[in-house]
Amino acid sequence: MAKNERFEKVYTQGTISRAMEIWVDRETGVNYLFHAWGSAGGMTPLLGRDGRPVVSPIVDR
Repeated sequence: MAKNERFEKVYTQGTISRAMEIWVDRETGVNYLFHAWGSAGGMTPLLGRDGRPVVSPIVDR
C-alpha cells in the first residue's frame, strides 16, 4: 500500500461477489463497513453499541 493512501482495509469476510469489509480512515481513525452483493455495494460508518462510530487509534507508519 502506498504511504499516501487514506483508507486501509483491515478485515475481509466472504467472496468477491458477496463481501463484507472493514476499512479504516487513516486520518481520522473512523471505521467503515463496506458490504458488496453482486454488482451493488455500500459503505457506512461502523457503529458501536452506544451508537457512536468506532474509532481506531491512528498509527504513524
